[in-house]
Amino acid sequence: MPEPQDEPESPAAQRADVTKPSPARLYNYYLGGKDNFAVDREAAESILAVMPEGRRVARENRAFLRRVVRHLTLETGIRQFVDLGTGLPTEGNVHEVAQEVAPETRVVYVDNDPIVLAHGEAMLARDDHTTFIGADMREPEAILGDPRLKALIDFDEPVAVLFVSVLQFVPDDEEAAGLVRRFAEAVPPGSRVVISTITGTGQREDKVATITAAYANSTAPAVLRPRERIERLFGGLDLVPPGLVPAPEWHPDVRGETGGGTSWVLAGVGAVR
Repeated sequence: MPEPQDEPESPAAQRADVTKPSPARLYNYYLGGKDNFAVDREAAESILAVMPEGRRVARENRAFLRRVVRHLTLETGIRQFVDLGTGLPTEGNVHEVAQEVAPETRVVYVDNDPIVLAHGEAMLARDDHTTFIGADMREPEAILGDPRLKALIDFDEPVAVLFVSVLQFVPDDEEAAGLVRRFAEAVPPGSRVVISTITGTGQREDKVATITAAYANSTAPAVLRPRERIERLFGGLDLVPPGLVPAPEWHPDVRGETGGGTSWVLAGVGAVR
């Protein structure tokens, strides 16, 4: 098995800031991936020292992503997904899960990390139903107006917009809620908005402080919102059952995949009326 690379090799990696940890690379490290650098591993280990369940939390969040995509494809008939802040490709990507159920499903991935973009473009080079946009989710007009998105997404049909483990990197509550609202406004009734985000509710203060400090030195500082502030991110959307719950508790019966049992990540799905 190849060792993690401490120096970027690809043109995309050469554009990456490897002097600071990257959330995408930290997540990759927690999941056991190799697309990370020494600075990422050092930050991740500082978190795992006080939060040894960190790898399990990452797996739970990834399991939720797979379950919610499968659920929306099977139960609501949604055939279009926009995945914001995609992260590095790993097992069970959105298009793989959805197209296993419905091969015609179309997926648009969005991320602003150059390494994520390089991996995504290589992975999707031969998939006509999927594309990758290098953009910041905090610029919704640029994303919604991108020709690649318009070529795949039909806004007359329901769309699932995924904010999976990304809104913690938008520290301002008003800005985060505004992003959810703008994308919800862009999609028709019957669409769904998916949110999962790490929370400080019920967690020890020293753990929360260590995590916050580690991400403060990264390319995207993070905030661990309490439950009530996460609920407000859904705005006027109707939360579908089971509501906002720990990620492993969101429809854990689908294929028997529960993902674990911690309460670090809260997850929910809002219906667009």
